[in-house]
Amino acid sequence: MKKLGIGCAVLGVLAIIALVLIVIAGGSYNRLVRLSQGVDSQWAQVQNVYQRRADLIPNLVNTVAGAANFEKSTLVEVTQARASVGKVQVNPNSAPTDPAKLAEYQAAQGQLSSALSRLLVVAERYPELKANANFRDLQAQLEGTENRISVERGRFNEAVQAYNTAIKSFPTTLYSGLVGFKEKPYFTATQGAETPPQVQFNFGTSAPAPAPGPTPH
Repeated sequence: MKKLGIGCAVLGVLAIIALVLIVIAGGSYNRLVRLSQGVDSQWAQVQNVYQRRADLIPNLVNTVAGAANFEKSTLVEVTQARASVGKVQVNPNSAPTDPAKLAEYQAAQGQLSSALSRLLVVAERYPELKANANFRDLQAQLEGTENRISVERGRFNEAVQAYNTAIKSFPTTLYSGLVGFKEKPYFTATQGAETPPQVQFNFGTSAPAPAPGPTPH
């Protein structure tokens, strides 16, 4: 009887330990779910602001194209860059786990940013656009959208950092991969990415004259 009592006590202790481990594992799993959902939610926000920019571009192109003798090659470049972004297939509601896919998406968006920035620089040569109310409205909307893109990408990286840290922490790292929690890639900095394209039109300000060179002897 004594041995039986000891055996029951040992089994009871083991059962309690198992229950505690299950509770801990369950809480850890639920935390990973919340963090993963947080990354996906922020990814959707990034998609929203990029889509907002894409929706503004056709109106911008049509407005600028109305300026006399506007450089058509610049308009074509923006239109083609926008089309290239649409060819990169990503899930708008679930953050990618493939770094190559995110890099491809980021490269396409970066190409569009560069083309759009060049178009706006060229537009500064056409003072008649200043009188176009639609153009001025697009200027303000694009400036705000570029800033939002920068903000939402930063928040996305913060959410990814919290998630990746969690799945790599002990003891979660022992099982996170087994239950489907994989590391997610970040948006990486590209040349000039730290500063959003400046959507500003100073038509009334003439370009400064170049500094005089040395007087020839």
